[in-house]
Amino acid sequence: MTENIWGYQPTAGHTAGTSLIGYKVEATDGSIGKVDKHSDDVGSAYLVVDTGVWIFGKHVLLPAGTIIRIDAEEQKIYVGRTKAEIKDAPEFDKEKHLGDPGYHDQVGGYYGGHRA
Repeated sequence: MTENIWGYQPTAGHTAGTSLIGYKVEATDGSIGKVDKHSDDVGSAYLVVDTGVWIFGKHVLLPAGTIIRIDAEEQKIYVGRTKAEIKDAPEFDKEKHLGDPGYHDQVGGYYGGHRA
């Protein structure tokens, strides 16, 4: 089910236009980093997460559909994936992300096929 992977789930609690930069990101089994960038674009909403030392400074692209809940008070975002699933995801590539729809298909296919 990848058709909705690039959109926020209605139950996630996201308000369009709200900045999520700096929010902590929690996988189902622990913290994975902080939001470096995000987008509310319809059909291509996402988070770019700076994993810090957890995956040696790697950035990961998380489609908005992976978000279970956003806690604005605690500034935390909960995603329905394990740390291992996120670590094994296709690496974030800024150049491909901006101009390669096939890259979005690859990332969306990866997360769409992995359900928590």
